[in-house]
Amino acid sequence: MAVEDAVAMKNKGNEAFKDKDWPAAIECYTKAIELNDKEPSFYSNRAQANIKLEAYGYAIADATKALEVDSAFTKAYYRRAVANTAILKHGDAIHDWKVVVRKNPSDKVAKAQYEACQKMVKRDAFLKAIEVADAPSAAEGLELDTMIVEDSYDGVRLKEEMTQEFIDDMIERFKNGKKIHKKYLFQIILAVKQIVHDEPTMVETHVKPDNKITVCGDTHGQYFDLLEIFRLNGFPSETHSYLFNGDFVDRGSWSTEVVILLYCYKWLHPNSFFLNRGNHETDDMNRMYGFEGECKAKYNERVFKLFSESFSALPLATLIGDKYLTLHGGLFSDDAISLDDIRKLDRHAQRQPGQSGLMMEMLWTDPQTMPGRGPSKRGVGLQFGPDVTKRFCEKNGLEAVIRSHEVRMEGYEVEHDGRCITVFSAPRYCDSTENQGAYINIESDYKLQFNKFSAVPHPDIKPMVRRGEEQNKRSTY
Repeated sequence: MAVEDAVAMKNKGNEAFKDKDWPAAIECYTKAIELNDKEPSFYSNRAQANIKLEAYGYAIADATKALEVDSAFTKAYYRRAVANTAILKHGDAIHDWKVVVRKNPSDKVAKAQYEACQKMVKRDAFLKAIEVADAPSAAEGLELDTMIVEDSYDGVRLKEEMTQEFIDDMIERFKNGKKIHKKYLFQIILAVKQIVHDEPTMVETHVKPDNKITVCGDTHGQYFDLLEIFRLNGFPSETHSYLFNGDFVDRGSWSTEVVILLYCYKWLHPNSFFLNRGNHETDDMNRMYGFEGECKAKYNERVFKLFSESFSALPLATLIGDKYLTLHGGLFSDDAISLDDIRKLDRHAQRQPGQSGLMMEMLWTDPQTMPGRGPSKRGVGLQFGPDVTKRFCEKNGLEAVIRSHEVRMEGYEVEHDGRCITVFSAPRYCDSTENQGAYINIESDYKLQFNKFSAVPHPDIKPMVRRGEEQNKRSTY
């Protein structure tokens, strides 16, 4: 009877998976496993749902468990390879891809992924070998003064300072699939790079009477949904601040348009428009998840390199009214870390976050329901419990930590007895998750006002497909 009930729960999970309700699918597969822990497909299906939620560490654990039950279960090798590829562990993934190709030599997708993974391993080794600590800036030799904007260019001209007129025209250009002139793009990136470089690692701001600040989470190249936030909530101004909490780029089809628009507003309102770095404002993620390819396709490689330099200059956190620490990932492996440690962190000495340390944790960690700390469901960083959040907030005089970094089906979630708030601003994420988006308004009383919104229609333009994207489309069974 238990075996039959387990199959029924698996089938229910498959229905939830088809409806793109990944959390519900995971819940059903978990119940199936509780009823029958000797069926590898239950673990493999849960691994695939975890992949959809970017819980790659959990997916690796599930695929490994499936292989412990049945070492010949090919789909588990496949899923584990997908998950390791997603977190850039190409050396681990390559072994599983090799097994899949050996078992299914006619699987063209698996063969392509195996070959791509081999190339990635070689590329990673090459990049490490040629890495230079003080490499020259991509801006060297860039002669903007002599760069000509052709008479045929039909957009508003940009002079020495950003203007609202330029932004308004650019918004419409991007809607219609047009680009801005590369001279203007170089100007924008270089201007914002300098502005954010001069900001502290933790920006500190307060909300004046009759003003407000809006906190937005991941936007991930979803340009038309970004415009929907502004349509619903108002465009940035000196009295209406915005804070975008990382992950502007990758995955979506309009990553360049999103980050250029945010950079334009940063240049126009440098003291009331704020940008935190996310884990996707990093070179390795941009190579894997599409932004590098999009920059090269729409502009050129130099544009990507300049964006990379500007990303490494971004602040890592924003403190709002001495009450809300806002950062992309979450809290730390050590209770001794304080706001002063964030203030003192020299982010300019380390361009990329690496695999450990304070910067990595600020960009990558996630909350968990259990007390204490645990291994990351992503396979990168760690997870922190409600007791960790409580101690950090009490020690630093905070009401809460606001973070992003994870899909939430309602667009936001309040956890850890109200002290940990997740906000995610990419509705219908990747066109494959039926989630709402959200943003938070904070006025001078510092009460949090949560606002949900739905995805809007957009042109049918596929994103720059990342390596390994195809296999995520494979169904459960």
